[in-house]
Amino acid sequence: MHYSLMITISLAAAGALFVLAGCTDGGSYLERIGAVTMKGDPLTLIGPDIQVGRSVPDFRVVDMSFAPVSLADFAGKPVLISAVPSLDTGICSLQTKRFNEEIAKLPEDVVVLTISTDLPFAQKRFCDAEKVGSIKVLSDCVHKDFALKYGVLIKDMGLLTRAIFVIGKDSTLLYKEIVPEVASHPDYDRALAEIRKAAE
Repeated sequence: MHYSLMITISLAAAGALFVLAGCTDGGSYLERIGAVTMKGDPLTLIGPDIQVGRSVPDFRVVDMSFAPVSLADFAGKPVLISAVPSLDTGICSLQTKRFNEEIAKLPEDVVVLTISTDLPFAQKRFCDAEKVGSIKVLSDCVHKDFALKYGVLIKDMGLLTRAIFVIGKDSTLLYKEIVPEVASHPDYDRALAEIRKAAE
């Protein structure tokens, strides 16, 4: 997917530059320059900075058999989305295994999704090897639909930035953490507290 700079929109208070970029698929996507860092180096995220308190967009990803999955499949349930760059890296692996362990302690109707752009084959190998089977591990490798709608696509890498989203039963975004340094862990305790609150 090729992106080209079109027009500067605004300068965020946090220092991230926002621009509108055109894409060869005919769409236009917001670029947030310097929104996160990777080992101190600034990265550009593509897509909107979605806001807590607003309804979240539906998205389409695929499961480990390439079957389509959408957020709408979990309508009426509280959902925690754990976005990771790649399950082949240490922190992403630990993050995924942590939520897989924690889901047993959460209310029954809670859904936990881990989403990356890893190929479903690689995700299946990881889940089989690490005995990850309590959460749903999904891939955004086909459409980058989640990545672009939730503003977590790292430009020029094709990976998701590390992020957590907690979505209420009414599809409202209740909590999000775009981890400022991709090589750092998210705030697990806060995320788990927020999903418990969402399930009340």
